[in-house]
Amino acid sequence: MPSKSSARLAALTVAAVCSTVSGVVLTAPAHADGVRVHDVQGTTRISPYAGRQVTDVAGIVTGVRGYGSSKGFWMQDPAPDADPATSEGVFVFTSSAPKVSAGDAVTVTGTVSEYVPGGTSSGNQSVTEITKPVITTTSTGNPLPAPTTVDARSVPDAYTPAGDAAAKNSVNGLTLRPKTYALDYYESLEGMTVRVADARVVTGTDPYTELWVTVKPHENPTRRGGTVYGSYTSQNTGRLQIQSLGPTADFPSATVGDTLAGTTAGPLDYNQFGGYTLVASELGSLRKGGLQQETTHRQSSRELAVATYNVENLDPSDDTFAAHAAAIVHNLDSPDIVSLEEIQDNSGATDDGTVAADRTLGKLIDAIVAAGGPHYEWRGIAPVDDQDGGEPGGNIRQAFLFNPARVSFTDRAGGTSTTAVGVEKARGKARLTASPGRIDPASAAWENSRKPLAGEFVFRGKTVFVIANHFASKGGDQGLTAQYQPPVRGSETQRHAQATEVNAFVKDILKAQKNARVIALGDINDFEFSGTARLLEDDGALWSAIKSLPKSERYTYDYQGNSQVLDQILLSPSLRHPGTYTYDSVHINAEFPTQISDHDPQVTRLHL
Repeated sequence: MPSKSSARLAALTVAAVCSTVSGVVLTAPAHADGVRVHDVQGTTRISPYAGRQVTDVAGIVTGVRGYGSSKGFWMQDPAPDADPATSEGVFVFTSSAPKVSAGDAVTVTGTVSEYVPGGTSSGNQSVTEITKPVITTTSTGNPLPAPTTVDARSVPDAYTPAGDAAAKNSVNGLTLRPKTYALDYYESLEGMTVRVADARVVTGTDPYTELWVTVKPHENPTRRGGTVYGSYTSQNTGRLQIQSLGPTADFPSATVGDTLAGTTAGPLDYNQFGGYTLVASELGSLRKGGLQQETTHRQSSRELAVATYNVENLDPSDDTFAAHAAAIVHNLDSPDIVSLEEIQDNSGATDDGTVAADRTLGKLIDAIVAAGGPHYEWRGIAPVDDQDGGEPGGNIRQAFLFNPARVSFTDRAGGTSTTAVGVEKARGKARLTASPGRIDPASAAWENSRKPLAGEFVFRGKTVFVIANHFASKGGDQGLTAQYQPPVRGSETQRHAQATEVNAFVKDILKAQKNARVIALGDINDFEFSGTARLLEDDGALWSAIKSLPKSERYTYDYQGNSQVLDQILLSPSLRHPGTYTYDSVHINAEFPTQISDHDPQVTRLHL
């Protein structure tokens, strides 16, 4: 079954020999007879038979995957042992379309392998598989083993044990405790048929024909049906990814808050794109929750509305300009200032040396006018070619849109892609040495990353400093279901350095003028509770205004079933007194299967 997800599924199983987990020492005999599936799986994440040949392992075929590069089938022993730590199911990797069907009773002779999806450098857990199989079908049409129900009662509240310090914090060698830890529970069901019932969708269907549900609907719920991610130490254990063994055309196009009504059942797999995944041979029917895109309300004549919006690699060849314009005009109600992230150059991803983005921004401004919005002006600084990360050739950068009928921009010459903007004091007030200007572009903190764009605006005679940011991404971090617990978040080292630089720059402004009005905003690529946020806020120079919202509304992004904060608007002390601001995260993208960006925009209205 060819599908959109074939390319990703290709990464889930190697085409020849599966990788053995690093550090596993194999000293057992070369062959093993009379082995059952639960013996193969064992009581830890690593099979005691890893690297060995097993003979005539018996089971009933429960699911067949004949597409992508992960071709094979799952089989399950219908006569389980009494140990809840040992799974009764296992995946048999065939490399070509299997010649078995669900309900076949088979025996399999082959080599037990521990495959790490994404490679050992990813830090992911491994999948126990039987590879290079010789398969004998002994009968057909057998009843399938009854699925194991996964629900709020069966999944523990604790997420994972701490890893073994002697094994670099790996949990691989630890005996599974499925009644204590959620990840141990899911691992104890690896390869078995499981079912969920009436499961609420917490991440909508993505382009790879996947969605996420929760079996714990009361676990940190958002007010719109998702699940809030609010702490590194308190994971949401009820999340489970859903894929399908059936045609992609039959997969539901689901929105957060919808429900897969009835039973969704199939083998429990593990992959590099989310960990434990129910690969459904039976899908529940989609019951719509009726979620709609949000709109915010217009600022008053005395309020300055400032927004941030990641427009996801926007370039002149895209067909999303009208939709982005409608979002800015109707959902955000035409803010006075909009910080845009991921504006690409005029040639998009074509790596031809182009760095100017006037066509990109001009096309967006024209679309906004056509949608009934104001005729914005823009300011920005083009980066050095291929130096700011993002899609190769795209030269993404931040840019300001502003409504000249409501706010003015203070242009001050001197800002270039390589010149560091500074702060000076003039007539008792802070001002930028260049406007717009970039913060310390030569610093190692911004290597292969977007440099912050600073600008001065005037609203009703009052100067407001705005700093547009797009911090380094989380690429390369270990996943929540990694074998290393806690997972290593290596990417945050650069974000911490970036946050320190922005905080220092804000402090320079506040040193020159204690009551200066400063807004730092954009795609921070980190949570409001993160070390990055704490460094941005250091010494009270800034404060992340999304924390003014109830916890059930604190999110701008939806990833792997977690509604989370990546985009922030931070305010200096003079802007955050009670009654001086309102804040809104406007949910128009992240919860929906059809998106023009994977981020939701935010807006603050300041009473100046």
